[in-house]
Amino acid sequence: MKPTATTTENGLVVEGLCKRYGDHLAVDDVSFALAPGTCLAIVGESGSGKTTTVRMLVGLERPDGGTVRLDGRDRSARARGRDERLARAREIQMVFQDPYLSLDPRVPVADCVAEVLRLHTRLDPAARAARVRELLEQVGLGEREAAALPRRLSGGQRQRVAIARALAVEPRVLVLDEAVAALDVSIQAQILDLLATIRREAGIAYLFVTHDLAVVRHVADEVLVLKGGRVVETGSADRVLDSPEHPYTKLLLGSVPRRGWDASRVASERRPAR
Repeated sequence: MKPTATTTENGLVVEGLCKRYGDHLAVDDVSFALAPGTCLAIVGESGSGKTTTVRMLVGLERPDGGTVRLDGRDRSARARGRDERLARAREIQMVFQDPYLSLDPRVPVADCVAEVLRLHTRLDPAARAARVRELLEQVGLGEREAAALPRRLSGGQRQRVAIARALAVEPRVLVLDEAVAALDVSIQAQILDLLATIRREAGIAYLFVTHDLAVVRHVADEVLVLKGGRVVETGSADRVLDSPEHPYTKLLLGSVPRRGWDASRVASERRPAR
């Protein structure tokens, strides 16, 4: 999925992204485009370069090569000053696999969300409190959860808090890094339904990082497959999942347990593919 003229001026465009750690090339010439309101799933095994790629997009890692542009603005160079760093943070927000690590365990949920608003907006205390209630209600949390400490919430509830905090700054792009991987299947379904509703209503673009191809089918418009830091296949979710072209994509799909699945055969096929 190479960037096109229609996405270059409106949306997220990544071209030739590279990242090296010593002698290891973790991300090698990765390019893709993400239009507003769409969802791109980046899939691959552990070590494929998925998380390193998105960490560069949000500014947690510096790329060694390539460009990242959002709505035509270059985000590749180092931000100049606090105001630019905050502006970039508002544009692309990230929700991690374990939200507990990003929540202050000593601070009630409502205050965790309010702190984001205090940092990024000029709302007065009353307006911030009203906005916090609105955000928590949007993700299905009420007054009881708002007053609770993070450790008192379930994993699904904490993930909803993390989503509310990310939405507080009205981002253009929401990066979800294995955001439902640690949740029970029933809770996964609730979070995925919530994300679909938010995307439909707010028009936010999603970058969904996962190894779970069953989830990809439910959330993604496009799929990008990474192996060893390189893009090996990309296309519409239906095409990639139903008619994969690259042997590695076929191997990933063949590794999904289902009726008649032969674990020994899959394991033997994986050895020469590495």
